[in-house]
Amino acid sequence: MPSAERFETIVGLEIHVQLQTETKLFCGCANAFGGAPNSRTCPVCLGMPGALPVLNQRAVELAVRAALALGCEINLRSRFARKNYFYPDLPKGYQISQYDQPIAGRGVFAFDCEGRRAEVRLLRLHLEEDAGKSIHEGMPRSATSSYVDLNRCGVPLIEIVSEPDLRSVEEANAFLSGVRTTLLYVGVTDANMDEGSLRCDANISLRRRGAAHLNPKTELKNLNSFRFLRQALRFEIERQGALLAAGEPLTQSTRLFDERTGTTVSMRAKEDARDYRYFPEPDLVPIVLDEATVAAAAADIRELPLARLDRFTADFGVSPEDAAVLVEDRARADYFEALIGTGASVSEANNWVRNEIGRWLNAHSREGASFPVPAETLAGLLEAVRSGAVAVGVAGKILDRMAETGGTAAAIIAEEGLQQISTSAELAPVVDEIIDAHREEVEAFRGGREQVFGFLMGQVMRATGGKANPDTARKLLRARLEQ
Repeated sequence: MPSAERFETIVGLEIHVQLQTETKLFCGCANAFGGAPNSRTCPVCLGMPGALPVLNQRAVELAVRAALALGCEINLRSRFARKNYFYPDLPKGYQISQYDQPIAGRGVFAFDCEGRRAEVRLLRLHLEEDAGKSIHEGMPRSATSSYVDLNRCGVPLIEIVSEPDLRSVEEANAFLSGVRTTLLYVGVTDANMDEGSLRCDANISLRRRGAAHLNPKTELKNLNSFRFLRQALRFEIERQGALLAAGEPLTQSTRLFDERTGTTVSMRAKEDARDYRYFPEPDLVPIVLDEATVAAAAADIRELPLARLDRFTADFGVSPEDAAVLVEDRARADYFEALIGTGASVSEANNWVRNEIGRWLNAHSREGASFPVPAETLAGLLEAVRSGAVAVGVAGKILDRMAETGGTAAAIIAEEGLQQISTSAELAPVVDEIIDAHREEVEAFRGGREQVFGFLMGQVMRATGGKANPDTARKLLRARLEQ
């Protein structure tokens, strides 16, 4: 029997999210990606003797906002602790984090997974500072030396810890995606996984189907892409399944994912909380919030992605698949609704936002940004297409020019001569030229090869720069071919 049928997968995620503050968590150093190695540091984030941390209030506000958006309960009193471990990129020899009194916890987060609704319990959400970065490759003496860049030391993070409620690779992927989209919606992070703004550790174990106990887990560290998460979990399912099938016990451990081989490799035995020797941070007072502050933060949160998805399907009749694409980016979802507000139909708005505007945003690396043409201005292009003033085939070109120049559709159509060619008299010379230039294909069509018609039609559209009215051109071409 395959291991997937014999064993059940148990997964929990620990998601690390960089908060979008101007400065670090306990000092005034810039919270920004890049910079020369070790240039964005000071005595506080380097742990110099006598340098004392001062808490960034904005980080606390963003942590509260994130916790509320994810469905967690806010703890009105929380405190920091020292998490003690030695590693070259941790200059203090400890990390300032939260342990027994986190800022939030006890939540339930709902997310969409392949068209069905799923839920996962959240154990805790806590504030902590990031460590630096050890560099083992790509440096002048990497063969014999490792390098340390401490620019990330002290960068503000929240860590979101789930219960082991996920039962498949697909659920884990959808959960992480749902958390990322939600946090982008409420503006607490840029969630750029390439720059390390969002990454996760995955805890995974297998057990025989029907069993109630949990086997020792394997923690997969520092997964910074959805693809790596899926690959690492799939490898672990096979690895652990093979061990259980052979009657070998699972042991608790920490492993790293090797993206070059698609496998996980042992890093160390998994630590327990006692290994970190947590104790209260003596240099920071507890965080004390009040009900009014929390209520004000909750009132400031706009409609969240899942609620918006449900509204798009219920109120607009958008399919769940299309709605999921629309709400994934708040700017696109906003634009979709703005287009409908101009009088566009739901199908028009959906098509333009998902296809042409989505194409433009992807080409210009503008995730999370707004399309530069106001919906009211783009409505003029939709009307031109709707009325037949321009062909669908050149609408994308006009949209690009509108985005580049800020001009209106009417002005660009007039200036660049993009009006649709709609009359048979205008199209007849083009059609005749195509027929004369492709005699072999014409004879093939007349011999019964209907599929050649599509090729010839494509040549007509190409010859007119996409400006030909497709219906008129299609009728005229077929009439000429059947003479």
